[in-house]
Amino acid sequence: MSTIDTRCVQAGYTPGNGEPRQIPIVQSTTFKYATSEDMGKLFDLEASGYFYTRLQNPTNDYVAAKLAALEGGTAAMLTSSGQAANFFAIFNICNAGDHIVASSSIYGGTFNLISVTLAKMGISSTFVSPDATDEELDAAFTPNTRAMFGETIANPALTVLDIERFAAAAHRHGVPLIIDNTFPTPVNCRPIEWGADIVTHSTTKYMDGHGVAVGGAIIDAGRFDWMAHADKYPGLCTPDDSYHGITYAEKFGKEGAFITKCTSQLMRDLGCIQSPQHAFYLNLGLESLHVRMPRHCENGLAVASFLKEHPAVKAVSFPHLPGDRYHDLAMKYMPQGGCGVVSFELKGGRAAAETFMKHLKMAAIETHVADARTCCLNPATSTHRQMTEEQLAAAGIPAGLVRISCGLEGAEDLIADIAQALEAVSL
Repeated sequence: MSTIDTRCVQAGYTPGNGEPRQIPIVQSTTFKYATSEDMGKLFDLEASGYFYTRLQNPTNDYVAAKLAALEGGTAAMLTSSGQAANFFAIFNICNAGDHIVASSSIYGGTFNLISVTLAKMGISSTFVSPDATDEELDAAFTPNTRAMFGETIANPALTVLDIERFAAAAHRHGVPLIIDNTFPTPVNCRPIEWGADIVTHSTTKYMDGHGVAVGGAIIDAGRFDWMAHADKYPGLCTPDDSYHGITYAEKFGKEGAFITKCTSQLMRDLGCIQSPQHAFYLNLGLESLHVRMPRHCENGLAVASFLKEHPAVKAVSFPHLPGDRYHDLAMKYMPQGGCGVVSFELKGGRAAAETFMKHLKMAAIETHVADARTCCLNPATSTHRQMTEEQLAAAGIPAGLVRISCGLEGAEDLIADIAQALEAVSL
């Protein structure tokens, strides 16, 4: 399957003669076997198959295989949310006493996960600007650094990460680069092609596309040589006493070690599984992803262009808008478009933002983004409200910033709604 369009529709599941054309929903918690020996082989990872949906389920695996094909990875898994995906991706290779380097311009929930929750587990972090120089990036690493993390397009600051440069920095220090690729989706950017080692997604967003099912995913590029850095990754490179003494990197190689460990250890113990029903909904969204993303991007550019010329608007962030500070990087990594999300700051600050959103008629105020329907949010009072003013500034999120996620409606209707709401701000 050479094109991303065909992979969106066909990858992951190929029915045999007389089998269901659509991915079947295997809505079962458990699976029956004839003998204890048969099941024992599964528990020992000596045979492939299913015994309990908390670990694996056929429906989920079909969809995960499609995501691996879309991103160009060797293995993938679904999780209950994007937050769970990011947590699993980091925690799978970090222990108490370890350290990670992360871009400061990331989703507020992920910032809190790294700076607060992981810190409680003994995993420290250093945040760096997405615009940091190579020297500044290198200075952030310590002997106990185990991973580097960033977002392709940051939510909601819309900074674009120089993936190739961050990957080079991570690899200079012998650690993998984890990239959250939620906003562009693999239709518009495939970070693995630029050096990323692990890719995560909140499938709740564009991949689902209709706001029906929360979910997440992790995709492994299958290229990071864990055994070459065995001292840093004992969980992958030494026997796992909690799973029959298996050494994942030896038994499953670069291509399968990360996801196998993440499934058989973290999913087993923490249980953040995506339901088969949600995986089914996700696959429906994936089948039209390549058709929907261009429309989201077109609407985003139309709205950003309108906002840029409006007298009530102080600044507009949209990477594919000519003149945007990240335009060159956006064109390098996402020449076909990035996403439909536009961030802008009104001259009247927080009060103006609240007035603007109050007068919107078509765009709904929601704690959501990347939906078929346009939605709007003031991050400082919602998704990022746990951050201080200094942290907001470091993340590129002024208190009066408005994030609008352009859906699939007509661009002229969206602009008309925005225009009348801006008139209320000017009164």
